[in-house]
Amino acid sequence: MLVRIYTDGSARGNPDGPGGYGAVLKYVDPKGALHEREFSQGYVRTTNNRMELMAAIVGLEALKKPCEVELYSDSQYLIKAFNEHWIDGWIKKGWTRGKKEPVKNVDLWKRLLAAKEPHQVTFIWVKGHAGHPENERCDALATQAADGDNRIVDQGV
Repeated sequence: MLVRIYTDGSARGNPDGPGGYGAVLKYVDPKGALHEREFSQGYVRTTNNRMELMAAIVGLEALKKPCEVELYSDSQYLIKAFNEHWIDGWIKKGWTRGKKEPVKNVDLWKRLLAAKEPHQVTFIWVKGHAGHPENERCDALATQAADGDNRIVDQGV
């Protein structure tokens, strides 16, 4: 079962301003019918990178059984962490990088790894703000959530 997940994060006044994420999941069933779900949430105070990670987490956590997943994001931070194996090095070094600096957003990286575990995930980078329809939709969801009234507290900031 192939599911395509499109994600984006937004933060106003990054870092530490209001922010939000957007995720769109698409699946075509064996009869050819398209199923689509959208997710978004705003936060009172967060960072863009945290929202990029949250979008991917929420998309993967929405899946009820193991799937083949294509996860699309305009976040180099997210995509390179997996495609260039940054995350493997961080784990080997006890969640440190470079000169023993702690990796930022460890709480979300660990949650993302757990959400990813049952699935076969391919991470695909898309250029942001370049007319990619699903990326533009995710951006709209993320910015609407960041600017909305129902923002929650990001416990990891």
